[in-house]
Amino acid sequence: MRTVVNLWPYVWPKDRRDLHVRAVGALALLFIAKFVTIAVPFSFKWATDALTEKGVDNPEVMTVLAGPVALTILYGVLRAFMQLFTQGRDALFAAVSMNAVRRLADEVFVHLHRLSLRFHLERKTGGLTRVLERGRTAIEQIVRLSMLTGIPTLVEFVLILGVMFYQFDWRYSLVVTVMIVCYLWFTTTATNWRMSIRRSMNESDTDANTKAIDSLLNYETVKYFGAEKREAERYDKAMARYERLSIGSYVSLAVLNSGQGVIFTIGLTLVMLMCISGIHNGTNTIGDFVLVNAMMIQLYQPLNFMGMLYREVKQAVIDIETMFQLLNEHPEIEDKPGAPPLRVDAGTVRFEDVHFAYDPVRPILKGVSFEVPAGRTIAIVGPSGAGKSTISRLLFRFYEPQKGRISIDGQDIASIQQRSLREVIGMVPQDTVLFNDTIAYNIRYGRWEASDAEVEEAAALAQIDNFIRLVPGGYDAQVGERGLKLSGGEKQRVAIARTILKGPPILVLDEATSALDSFTEREIQIALDRVSRGRTTLVIAHRLSTVVNADEIIVLDQGVIVERGRHEDLLARGGVYAAMWNRQREVDAAQEAIRRAAEEEGVSVKVNIGA
Repeated sequence: MRTVVNLWPYVWPKDRRDLHVRAVGALALLFIAKFVTIAVPFSFKWATDALTEKGVDNPEVMTVLAGPVALTILYGVLRAFMQLFTQGRDALFAAVSMNAVRRLADEVFVHLHRLSLRFHLERKTGGLTRVLERGRTAIEQIVRLSMLTGIPTLVEFVLILGVMFYQFDWRYSLVVTVMIVCYLWFTTTATNWRMSIRRSMNESDTDANTKAIDSLLNYETVKYFGAEKREAERYDKAMARYERLSIGSYVSLAVLNSGQGVIFTIGLTLVMLMCISGIHNGTNTIGDFVLVNAMMIQLYQPLNFMGMLYREVKQAVIDIETMFQLLNEHPEIEDKPGAPPLRVDAGTVRFEDVHFAYDPVRPILKGVSFEVPAGRTIAIVGPSGAGKSTISRLLFRFYEPQKGRISIDGQDIASIQQRSLREVIGMVPQDTVLFNDTIAYNIRYGRWEASDAEVEEAAALAQIDNFIRLVPGGYDAQVGERGLKLSGGEKQRVAIARTILKGPPILVLDEATSALDSFTEREIQIALDRVSRGRTTLVIAHRLSTVVNADEIIVLDQGVIVERGRHEDLLARGGVYAAMWNRQREVDAAQEAIRRAAEEEGVSVKVNIGA
């Protein structure tokens, strides 16, 4: 009931008068259909009584059969109208139920995008999509079952009990009432028992689905390590648990159906014996015997629906409760009430005494302060785990610092709208993930209203236009799941083209050339230098050769700025930066020596030694 109450605003949206009309019309047809349904057994009774009273041995056959024939035709007409009204009700209510499904599913989808990066890093995508899929189906079941099965069944119960009392006597109503109460008690008790099995079965289903998606997304890694058998065993282990619980679910369903059948049969037998006694005493007719049998058989369908309604609604509630839990999940980062949009005049970025930790026991940034002047380029370098990429995540407000302040043109980003913040920042991440769509779609994602000519110009600036034109399908070529049809360098250049197309006043390049070979890196670096000219640019780099022209280089180590200055000044200082530079020069020299040796031997070799 709580779930139905929560769903009511979606079933009865205030802004959709047309759906209100449909819902009221469906309700009217519901009552008409039920009154016709109750009339059907009466027409059967009347036809039976007409036949038994006059008999078929009368020589005037047509006269004798005139009444029964007319009543039989009435019986057929009533059944036809019952079907027409029922189907009309379903057709009218379809738009109401599916609108509720769309609205709630869309709200959950939007809400998932509002939740923090931390939430998505801690959850498994396969599990989330499964929750969304099952929840969407559950919404439709609850809305349609409550309106198209629950209410009609209750109406039919009341009408049948009234007929039993009026046409026969209170004893019939009492027997039917006791039978209904016993039937529903057994149904709810057995269904509650089955729910624990169902919940465990859903968990095992989600677990198996998550393992399958995770393994398929890491297809290449599985192949690299020859782990097909291990992955199959993991998946089979999850499916074995699902199999065991599914068998238990089917067995419990058989127990439930058997008990329901026995209870109903006892009730049916009792009222028919009572009617036989009435016929013997002369208080009932053969038609009454037919009527009570037809009425009870007709009662079985809504009773069965009631059991199915309770089972399905309870199961749907289990499936939908996680979806409502997602809706109740509060975003870690929220705009303050009345937060204004960000106004960018120059684009100066400033970090002031910023402290941050993903986990309180492991601080990442410890009082970091620096400024990226408008139109200038600042590079942040340092060993892995120093906190470089964390700076970009804080700038995008994926997280908020525990202490300190981050501002753009003097405006604290914690006090402005997140959407406006992200509109002015372009990002080329270290690990580029593309949508499973066309190359053009992925580039145009930077600015959706861009023309084809602008998309191609951005691709040319990112040094990928020539490659695209050689690919079958060109810009309409599919990139595959997560962009797996493209190499790492090609994906990176698509990401660069996407950011170029966005044309933001502030750029963040997080290891933007990390996946490129030395030759392509130089070409991309020239393009990035051209694109970043006149823009505030924050470069997070591992390869120091990409930041030698930065206006200032900040060396980060263990969350603390240990050095800062221009490339030449840092080399002259002979500190941490100089040591990193010398190590990379040694690696580059080793790579060049190996390459030359290979060329002298006439062998083509691609060498890439990690710095």
